[in-house]
Amino acid sequence: MTTTVRHVEDPNAVNSLRLGPDACPVEGEVRWDPEHSLWNGAMLLGTLLLGPAFFTWSAFAVFLVLTGALLLLGHSVGFHRRMIHRSFQCPKWLEHLLAWCGTAVGMSGPLWMVRVHDTRDWAQRRPDCHPALAHRSGMLRDWWWSTHCRLVLASPPIFDPGPELAGDACYRFLERSWMLQQVPIAVVLYLLGGWPWVVWGVCARVAASVNGHWLVGWFAHRQGPQTWIVEGSGVQAHDVPWAAIPTMGEAWHNNHHAYPGSARIGLYPGQADWGFRFIQLLERLSLAWDVRTPETMPERASLRAANQEIHA
Repeated sequence: MTTTVRHVEDPNAVNSLRLGPDACPVEGEVRWDPEHSLWNGAMLLGTLLLGPAFFTWSAFAVFLVLTGALLLLGHSVGFHRRMIHRSFQCPKWLEHLLAWCGTAVGMSGPLWMVRVHDTRDWAQRRPDCHPALAHRSGMLRDWWWSTHCRLVLASPPIFDPGPELAGDACYRFLERSWMLQQVPIAVVLYLLGGWPWVVWGVCARVAASVNGHWLVGWFAHRQGPQTWIVEGSGVQAHDVPWAAIPTMGEAWHNNHHAYPGSARIGLYPGQADWGFRFIQLLERLSLAWDVRTPETMPERASLRAANQEIHA
């Protein structure tokens, strides 16, 4: 018998997994993932070998603008806050557009991103989990595991994102063709700026997004400021203030562990959160509604202030 970790009434739930009685996040084997390894390696190698030779200031500007735009629209708002945590509602055409932007970031397809995120989310909420899911290893090994390997659990949960995602023809197409989505971008960039724009607008952008995502995640689960503790969770989160702007607010990771279902992640004064600002813009344009924030969500019994002592 399995239990579904999908609760419509719980905005902080993990949405895409069904747990069998033996599901365990501890025992597993890290294996080389040729698809992602060869892709990530090629993007990084292309950047290191070709980036200096094809550097121009206009190409670097393209790199900055495209990286920021796709991380904001696709990775932060589209994949993370909409598809994974369902922290706001929007028209289906807009969700598809944001999902394409997320796929264009170059990490993987939408269903793979949901599965990897939710497996990690579920595992970190348990008392213990595999070091690859907890970012518990040293920096070099964790980088290799995260960007070139996959964890095969001995008793994994069942991935069941539901017909809204798994039955969507757009998402199935993006899942099959996620690497090819760089082709139209490369063609447009070549026509506008030649090979320098392609190298910096595709290779450097994808390499920076993939490796930056890993780096912020590694720090966010090891060290940094904490406002909240989630009792019972074997892995606690930290904020990474220096990465708040390049991650569009995602680096306030301690806040996110405290309120996973919130569309707003930068909760306190001075915590920049461009992802939430964009959702607010959509709301003003009547393109987003039912936007969840901690003020509109039920209290979590397992949540306590980081400086609060536990009394037996």
